[in-house]
Amino acid sequence: MNGKDFSSIRKNIGKTQKQMSEILGVSLKAIQSFEQGWRRIPAHVERQTLFLLAMKTGSREQVSPCWEIRCCSREMLENCPAWEFKSGHLCWFINGTICQGKPRGSWSQKMVLCRKCEVFGSLMKRWDVSPRDKTLPERKRK
Repeated sequence: MNGKDFSSIRKNIGKTQKQMSEILGVSLKAIQSFEQGWRRIPAHVERQTLFLLAMKTGSREQVSPCWEIRCCSREMLENCPAWEFKSGHLCWFINGTICQGKPRGSWSQKMVLCRKCEVFGSLMKRWDVSPRDKTLPERKRK
């Protein structure tokens, strides 16, 4: 997530920089630095910010569960926390989900896959936020 996307999400969920700093448990200066691009957004801040956006948009009602979109096998479902907790709209948020046959070890590894997925992409499209991390190579837009 880059500063522009962070700022866009913050504004779309209706929070000031100060309110966002309080919700995320970081300083106001940190929020300002994230938005200006002076400081990289830590994984835990990105994760919480995306979660707030998902809750604000009511993503559960608007997106099919990930296991339907990805056509997961029974074996994958039985080992996947998103299935266990019936949170197919939040699969991108839950560590240990079984995407492409195996769980990912870190948030950044997981988000490389999630940014290409319809479940996560639909959340970002609703608010005109790029689903891709700007530090990754750009893909061609349709």
